[in-house]
Amino acid sequence: MSDEKDDAPLNGQSNGTDTNNQQNGDEGKKDPEKQQQPEHQHKLKDKMTKKQEKLRLKANPPGGFDATPIPSAPDGYTIKFTFHRAKNLPVSDLNSRSSDPYVHATLTSALPKRHKEDPDMIIRTPTIHKNTDPVWDTEWIVAGIPSSGFRLKCRLYDEDASDHDDRLGNVTVYVNRIGPDWQGIKDESFDIKKRMASKRAYLIRSCAVMLSDVKMSGNLWLSAELLGESEKPHGRMYTVGLTSWVKHYSPMIGRIAGTKAPGSSQGQSDGSGENKPKTEKYDFQANQLQLEGPVPAELYHRFVEFKPFVKGMFSKAGLRGRVLNHALHHQHASVYNFSNTTEYGTVKPKSEEAALQFLKMVHFDEGGRIFTYVLTLDGLLRFTETGKEFGIDLLSKHTMHSDVNIYIACSGEFFVRRLRHPEKSATSPEQETHPNSDLPGGPPNSAPPKNPHSYELVIDNDSGTYRPKGLVLPQLKEFLKKNFPGLHIITMECTDDALSKMKDEQRERKKKEGRNIHMVQNSDDEISSSDEEALDRHEKKSRRQRALDAVEDPKKAARDLMPGGHGRKEREERETEGDRPEREGGSST
Repeated sequence: MSDEKDDAPLNGQSNGTDTNNQQNGDEGKKDPEKQQQPEHQHKLKDKMTKKQEKLRLKANPPGGFDATPIPSAPDGYTIKFTFHRAKNLPVSDLNSRSSDPYVHATLTSALPKRHKEDPDMIIRTPTIHKNTDPVWDTEWIVAGIPSSGFRLKCRLYDEDASDHDDRLGNVTVYVNRIGPDWQGIKDESFDIKKRMASKRAYLIRSCAVMLSDVKMSGNLWLSAELLGESEKPHGRMYTVGLTSWVKHYSPMIGRIAGTKAPGSSQGQSDGSGENKPKTEKYDFQANQLQLEGPVPAELYHRFVEFKPFVKGMFSKAGLRGRVLNHALHHQHASVYNFSNTTEYGTVKPKSEEAALQFLKMVHFDEGGRIFTYVLTLDGLLRFTETGKEFGIDLLSKHTMHSDVNIYIACSGEFFVRRLRHPEKSATSPEQETHPNSDLPGGPPNSAPPKNPHSYELVIDNDSGTYRPKGLVLPQLKEFLKKNFPGLHIITMECTDDALSKMKDEQRERKKKEGRNIHMVQNSDDEISSSDEEALDRHEKKSRRQRALDAVEDPKKAARDLMPGGHGRKEREERETEGDRPEREGGSST
């Protein structure tokens, strides 16, 4: 019995141990399930977080207003640059045995930018046609240049509206120190370097050198005059003069958009008393107007990433991004195309003359027009007429007008109205406006009055690309009031119902008056009858078909739409490579 009693506890102990082992084994089998459960919950939580973040970004995508302040600097000086003339430039056009030269200058300094993507300061002189010894005498007044100096890169080109512009050479000026006693540069001659220049142009020059006493290299004359210390606060460079304007004419864009040159729809007489079939000539006007800076610091906006591909388009990331970026650059070059019909001029800054010139460029209150605009960080105002009646959408795209710049000052739409009572406020209850109402003393029955006080400019922030902040519109208003004195300025949010009603009134007026008003004064005589026929064939495609063609092959669509596209990308890449040695070092003046 005792043995049995002794065995019992032993057996019980042994059985207990086996039971515990079995339980432990069961627990070991359950552990993976317990571990998988929190992991699964963690994955679900991450998924929900990502979904919420995606919804948040969709509702409020990155971009738009940027509050980054301008970096401060201890000093800043105002300098007037003058691009006087050039001599002994190579012949680039065999047909005319001459060139159509202009200077494209870039100004940089050691000042830090708010973002590295902020564009450099640039200027383009007017083109002097058929001249190898051009005289420009173009002035450029820049404020905020630091005492550490600047680098002025001048590239000389031969303008070719139907192809890419040939580079004739370049001049780079380095100034390492500026102070109150700086003597400047006075009508000094600089040798034009042939690095990265057109091989075709200098091949012709080489032949001329062997057959005559012609020199191989040309010269460019420049001046840089110190005007004094710039106004505070310092920290950025900006243009203060001259207040210049440029009007670009494009027959191809005009054909697609449907804007005709005046008188082109009438039949032509052949001398026998019979009229020939009418020949319709088309043209389109794009405008640039340099305003006096500085642009208010609050006007600083980045493109909005409302679609995944948009970021790649601006940063040239990926194949699709590079193709879209390249196509938009060429769209910009096509709309703001330089040719022998391009008009240039200057006006007194911040004057009624400047306001009147702006009104001339928008054709006063004629035709109920609405314009798309972009204001760059350096105060360059670009604008073209827009509207649903146009056959192409790129004229309404702020990406194209900004030349795919990542940062701009502001963008949107505007229109001009004529006031019945110029002496009263534009917002007065007693005020009446045309084209909302039929007013005497102006369009459509008589010429518009040439007094800025008789007009109001209604401007908004209607831009899906940059989405300017409504709270900074007062700063835009003050900036425009300073540059266009006498003109009544009204800024409105794009979401304002009153603004939508006013735009509807503009469109209704355009249906009545627009066909009697022409956008341009002259057509580019370089377009041939074969070009017109090609454009006729292009016009037969519907907007939907053209859009589908552009999606399938954006590069081909860009080439078909824009002159001068071939070879431009290769030239830009060569110039970038060619400028690299100069960025690493160079001589100083």
